Amino acid sequence: MPENGPLSRAVLEGPDIHRALTRIAHEILERTKGAGDVVLLGIPTRGATLAQRLGGRIEQFEGVKIPVGSIDITMYRDDLRLRPARPLGRTELPSDGIDGKVVVLVDDVLFSGRTVRAALDALNDLGRPTAVQLATLVDRGHRELPIRADYVGKNLPTAKSEKVKVFLQETDGRDAVLLIKEEAR
Repeated sequence: MPENGPLSRAVLEGPDIHRALTRIAHEILERTKGAGDVVLLGIPTRGATLAQRLGGRIEQFEGVKIPVGSIDITMYRDDLRLRPARPLGRTELPSDGIDGKVVVLVDDVLFSGRTVRAALDALNDLGRPTAVQLATLVDRGHRELPIRADYVGKNLPTAKSEKVKVFLQETDGRDAVLLIKEEAR
């Protein structure tokens, strides 16, 4: 490790992520009594990938393919003016839409809750689901809004100064969750 550089440690590796997603898929099936009216919407980038994986697991367990899409929240963020411009993502809704469905929003890390709030605002413009639930691979705490995940892969208490970085095979070439801490100077 470079001197005065970031210190990182893996808190989840590939098999851990696989088990966490398998557990979340089972929990979704239990809570929704079979996922008949469930739609998974991932928050790009890694949330969309995780939603695809969850959809695959649910199909494995139930033999039923559930609709999976993604929801771009860029224009709904409350920090647009504070950050550099970013490209718009794509919102891809299942052909049957979300009206009357149980929508499970999927994200990689739950932190302040502001990303989820933006997703809820975007969802409001797209239709009227029966219910909205939240699945996240990592919940690191430090909420700024009253938002709580329904399904969590790993609760990971962190310091605000630490970062949680999720790597997924599809986007990064490997599966891992790292906790990154800046070394004291």
